[in-house]
Amino acid sequence: MKRPYVILNAAMTLDGKIATVARDSKISSKADLIRLHKLRAEVDAVMVGAGTVLADNPSLTVRRVRGKNPIRIVIDGEAKIPANAKVLDRSAKTIVAVLSKAKKEKIDELRATGADIIISDGETIDLLSLLERLYSNGVRKLLLEGGSTLNWCMLERGLVDEIQVVVSPRIVGGEKAKTLVGGKGFSKIKNGVELKLLNVKRIGSEILLVYRVTGAKHA
Repeated sequence: MKRPYVILNAAMTLDGKIATVARDSKISSKADLIRLHKLRAEVDAVMVGAGTVLADNPSLTVRRVRGKNPIRIVIDGEAKIPANAKVLDRSAKTIVAVLSKAKKEKIDELRATGADIIISDGETIDLLSLLERLYSNGVRKLLLEGGSTLNWCMLERGLVDEIQVVVSPRIVGGEKAKTLVGGKGFSKIKNGVELKLLNVKRIGSEILLVYRVTGAKHA
């Protein structure tokens, strides 16, 4: 089966943090936000984890440039996101992927917002099957906007094709501050996801790094 081309996009501090210990994730400059919105306008869908919705309440729409809104996809196994989240505001099509073990009343609450609900059995959502389903429904290019746990799950399964990371000239520290990629992690450097640098671009005081994913091994 085929799946969409997946671009992981993020902004991080020089020390690899995508949010502070207080969950402040306002890292991107105005120039980078324009780049992000152009990217959103170029893809068919944008995907985030439930943690990103709960922490940041993003709209995931195109606002800073002219263009179409992508389909919004939320990976929310336990159906935790609130019905008043911005991604459920009907300004664009929204898909929420949940597990069958999630509370039925929560699933019904999400469905009542007009979102399409995809229910999966098992302990975790099968991301490859989800991507294949999206492809069969016309999604050819997908933008992955995190957070760190979903980034790990996608990378570890070899489901990311390209990475665009903007590095902000700040250091925020914090052992519990979210990094670009969280999750279980690889035990050895040699087993990590291999990348090839495609481009380096300066955006004001920030640096955009573009990589192609060339290889991935399971942890």
